[in-house]
Amino acid sequence: MSAKKETTQSPIAIVGIGCLFPKAENARRFWANIKNGVDAITDIPASHWLPEEHYDKNPKRPDMTYARRGGFILPVDFDPSEFGLAPNALEATDSAQLLGLLTAKMALEDAGYGPGRDFDRGRVSVILGVTGALELVIPLGARLGHPKWRKALGEFGITGADAEAIISRMQEDYVPWQESSFPGLLGNVVSGRIANRFNLGGTNCVVDAACGSSLGAVHMATLELAAGRSSMVVTGGVDCFNDIFMYMCFSKTPALSASGDARSFDASADGTALGEGLGMMVMKRLEDAVKDGDRIYAVLKGVGSSSDGKGKAIYAPSSEGQARALRNAYAAAGVEPSTVELAEAHGTGTTVGDGVELDALTEVYRDSRKEGTWCALGSVKSMIGHTKAAAGSAGLIKAALSLYNKTLPPTIKVNAPLKPLAEGTTPFYLNADLRPWVKKDHPRRAGVSALGFGGSNFHAILEEHTPGKAQPDWDGDAQIAVFSGNNAGELKQALAAWQGLDWDGLRLAAARARAAFKPSAPARLGFALERNSDWQKTIASALSNLDSQKAAAWTTPDGIYYSSAAPEKLAVLFPGQGAQYPGMQRDLACRFPEALNVLAAADAQFGGDKPLSDYLYPRAAFTPEGKQRQAEDLKDTRVAQPALGAAELGAWRALSAFGLKPAAFAGHSYGELPALCAAGVYSDADLFSLSKLRGALMAAGAGDRGGMIAVQAPLAEVEKAVREEKLDLVIANKNTPAQFVLSGATAEIARAAERLAARGLKCTVLQVSAAFHSRLVAGAQKDFAAALSKVKFNKPQTAVYANKSAAAYPEAADKARETLASQLASPVEFTAMVEKMHADGIRIFLEVGPGARLTGMASAILAGKEHTAFALDASSGKKNGVADLARALARLAALGCAVDLTAWEGGEAGARDADRKVSKLAVKLTGANYRSSRPAAQAPRRQLSLQSAAQPQQFAPAAPAVQAYASEALRVTQESMAALQKMQEQTALLHARFLEGQEAAQRSFQVLLDQQQQFFTGTPVQPLPAYQPAIAPRAAAPVQAVIPAPAPAQAAPAAAGPDVSKVLLDIVSAQTGYPAESLNPDMDMESDLGIDSIKRVA
Repeated sequence: MSAKKETTQSPIAIVGIGCLFPKAENARRFWANIKNGVDAITDIPASHWLPEEHYDKNPKRPDMTYARRGGFILPVDFDPSEFGLAPNALEATDSAQLLGLLTAKMALEDAGYGPGRDFDRGRVSVILGVTGALELVIPLGARLGHPKWRKALGEFGITGADAEAIISRMQEDYVPWQESSFPGLLGNVVSGRIANRFNLGGTNCVVDAACGSSLGAVHMATLELAAGRSSMVVTGGVDCFNDIFMYMCFSKTPALSASGDARSFDASADGTALGEGLGMMVMKRLEDAVKDGDRIYAVLKGVGSSSDGKGKAIYAPSSEGQARALRNAYAAAGVEPSTVELAEAHGTGTTVGDGVELDALTEVYRDSRKEGTWCALGSVKSMIGHTKAAAGSAGLIKAALSLYNKTLPPTIKVNAPLKPLAEGTTPFYLNADLRPWVKKDHPRRAGVSALGFGGSNFHAILEEHTPGKAQPDWDGDAQIAVFSGNNAGELKQALAAWQGLDWDGLRLAAARARAAFKPSAPARLGFALERNSDWQKTIASALSNLDSQKAAAWTTPDGIYYSSAAPEKLAVLFPGQGAQYPGMQRDLACRFPEALNVLAAADAQFGGDKPLSDYLYPRAAFTPEGKQRQAEDLKDTRVAQPALGAAELGAWRALSAFGLKPAAFAGHSYGELPALCAAGVYSDADLFSLSKLRGALMAAGAGDRGGMIAVQAPLAEVEKAVREEKLDLVIANKNTPAQFVLSGATAEIARAAERLAARGLKCTVLQVSAAFHSRLVAGAQKDFAAALSKVKFNKPQTAVYANKSAAAYPEAADKARETLASQLASPVEFTAMVEKMHADGIRIFLEVGPGARLTGMASAILAGKEHTAFALDASSGKKNGVADLARALARLAALGCAVDLTAWEGGEAGARDADRKVSKLAVKLTGANYRSSRPAAQAPRRQLSLQSAAQPQQFAPAAPAVQAYASEALRVTQESMAALQKMQEQTALLHARFLEGQEAAQRSFQVLLDQQQQFFTGTPVQPLPAYQPAIAPRAAAPVQAVIPAPAPAQAAPAAAGPDVSKVLLDIVSAQTGYPAESLNPDMDMESDLGIDSIKRVA
């Protein structure tokens, strides 16, 4: 592919996002689900259709589907009054239009263009991807089948009232036609309602390119902005069509997965899963967004489109057509595919579709770079299903948020990639794990595809706006709960108020509690809560323990921490080589800019063909052998030590962002290097260069480099065994009073393993590259000392304890260098060091780094002495890293350590979305069309005679009991008909009276409007003339004589007359469905009440 230096398209900024996708009520939750690999595919909800009525595992069964799973929007609150819709019109309005209003509101508010912002609405367009007619057309159309129903019933002898009763009952299952039905089923009204409600005066239209509709709309939006016709565009896609009709469409193609999952680019994929969703973005020209100070998620560099042209079947994909769209996109964007590191593919999970798409992508990307694998491939459809018209918007939002948060998102449900991906012959690899996205020598870029039936192909190129991560990537899923007071009773009282809260309410309460927390208070309580856990049980446990526990300090197995003891000194410990594992501190590197910045700097210092971050966070391995190979790569001393330095320093920087200031640092073996850096002795860059050199020196050298063996026994017994067995080994690590590591020649290590085991000692040969901390690495010590002499050493800002001396590092630079250099070949006196720290007043030991080895060692050393030891990575990566951080901070707070928790989750401002009030008028909406609650219809308790129209049936005389029953049934029916006739007469009379009253109201309406202000403020007004109806005489209750109107100055108060306001409000309530108590006379009939011109003349 020829280089393209200049773009042909103006850069467009994505400044706002709003969305509703399966298990995601907003963009924040959508991104959280993507990061965490949440599977949003579920069984069919009853709100949509019933599998027992429509499912059959046989795909060839007529009028049945072989699928019974999909992606469905969770119920959301929708207040019709907020959008000027009458409640009575909801059933006649497709959910796509209703939820479209909600999604557009989210997008505009997220962009900063909510109700309080003044901007030129006349130049804002709404261009959305919507396919054809909406779901509402199906029940409305089905309702019109009554002539066929009547005919079929007649053929079985069911006619007259019986037939009409059956037809009426059948029609109850379908929404009735009304004046709102026609606009309510039109796709273009999705954008029309948005433009109308938010008073947007630009272009208002929808684009239908089947499953490519979203990117088709985005393409049109970019042209609108580039031409200068609009200054802002709300664009994206909407698709709530997930009823049985749509399932039947995809079943008979057939394209649906029989297993119920879309396994994009997996070798065992068997089709797609349907989903529903809405995704909208607010876009502006980049220069305008920068000038206006907008937050920019990503920059849209170019969109390419194409048609497959003539060739295969209309619904068969074409790699040639897709490749043409890709090339058009890169030409428009002015970038090379070799610089794109994330490809969000259409990836439906169909065998043919995925294969063809991979061919097209490979062809175009290989033109840019002939060899290598560099681009993460995935598809959000494996998580939420194929959302059809909204599919492109889901992918574009995913890519934009990936760029904004500098994270490569996972794609799920991949067990064995397609053969070309598994063999590594394409530019692509399937990214099955969340990974930090470290910047290379070009901006981070992503490509997004959306492909539609009929050969419509679209591809968009996104680029990051700024290279740095702006802020932590919070998602609200982990909360720190902390309380402070004078005693446990006060803490219990504060915590008791949390009972009964939902998660959103708890988020807000927790933010306020963190802001009020005082670590110096006499009594302190702390714990962490996770959204996807039984957090109510944790709160109950905390309340119970506050009652029952009497100790000054206590902890519980479920992670609740309390202390009324005076705060103690804290030390931070960094582990050494052997603690590492692939993926260590992954969540911190992905979520916190402090950790990502450290990783990026370590990558730059490490150099080489393979970045250090790729060893730390390798591409997904899909075989046991592949996973083992990744672990072995990380064990290499040349990699392990730089990797540990990056992970540990990054974790410390994320932790220290909360104001934590320890009294001391220390490390175990290599861990002493990040400890010195954390204390400010040398720079981050020096740490990375020294780590790389130290690892290389300890792995280098000719001949036998030796090995190490760990022994579980008291020191005296180990020394005796070494002496008696004449082992030429040294005690390299004194880890605990009962755990030691021996170093020496490889042959001697093997002999030691045999002899020590024979003596009944538990021992383990360690997988290391040399006999660390022994004379066998003395040569490395000299070279390391030479390198240290060129590094600037500063006075420690915090005390650092040394492994060799078990005392604090000297302040003098030369002596500090000498101490660090000699550590390489000297024993690690970890036991003595921890004891010295304890003697110096340290009581709290926090391990920062992978795993919890040092935590156990410190506790073993200080057994029986007052201390607290715990680890940041207590779960060794098995649990969410942010939740592990929350637990550590909660425990530190309870211990009285000075931590600033107000920044967690962005403080109270970060939880402002949780502080929302649900209107009493709100209804619950899903992707299915709204139906108001109504009692279930009762089938008539009678038997119908089934008579064939073609063959009259011969009836035998009925038995007496049957005749009696028939007579009684006839009598009841006749009485019912008589009652019905009387009711109809009464109804007609009431209707006539209503028309008279309505005419009176119309006559007085103008007068009422003229005098409205005076009327409602209670000032005297002229009474209205009495209305004399011209109707037939009828009995009426006695009434008082009409009193002539007095002079205005002596007029009776208006309140004494008829309450015209109440009458009018009652009429409006009947017309709209709004409760009368929710109405007031100042409401606008159209914008507030949804009474349009059609209803006014009806």
